[in-house]
Amino acid sequence: MKTKLLAFLLFFALTTKPLLLGAAGAAPEPVIDTSGKKLRADANYHIIPAVPFTICGFVSCFTGGGLSLDSIDESCPLDVIIEKANEGLPLRFSPVNTKKGVIRVSTDLNIFFSDSDERCPHHSTVWMLDQFDASIGQTYVTTGGVVGNPGEHTILNWFKIQKYEDAYKLVYCPRVCPSCHHLCKDIGMFVDANRRMHLALSDDPFKIKFKEA
Repeated sequence: MKTKLLAFLLFFALTTKPLLLGAAGAAPEPVIDTSGKKLRADANYHIIPAVPFTICGFVSCFTGGGLSLDSIDESCPLDVIIEKANEGLPLRFSPVNTKKGVIRVSTDLNIFFSDSDERCPHHSTVWMLDQFDASIGQTYVTTGGVVGNPGEHTILNWFKIQKYEDAYKLVYCPRVCPSCHHLCKDIGMFVDANRRMHLALSDDPFKIKFKEA
């Protein structure tokens, strides 16, 4: 009887342990594009508004579109802006674990425009946070970062995609350097004095979706 009981307990332990481990280590859900496919690190995408919106200036109104690059004073690096009425430039995503081909929610990743920009040939198109601008009270998303090398020296280069209502949002909340002091904040939109729409840290997230380029 004891032999049968021990055999049963051993069988139970061997068959249930993997299940428990599998449940505890479940991967975050994948990010889905507008065609219902999983986002991948080896493909190009447009980040576009999930909900159409209109910005009005002193003379006319225009509809916000995808993301591109621009400079306030023709200096480098270029800032990430929202284009007017088009899908913008194609981007790519590089997760902190480069062996993972699928892009998943709430996972540290680098974001970069697929092509270089001839206006700033010596700067990368990898996103990073700019320094806080006290004159306007904003922290823009700019470029000039690097892909990979997670740690304190690259802490400004890491972003995440999170679910937001029926779509997604971008956040700055890196976990690649646990000992670093950093903040967690949504990425939203700031319209400057020249009616340029910048990506910037915000309390009001920019609701987005992803379209394969």
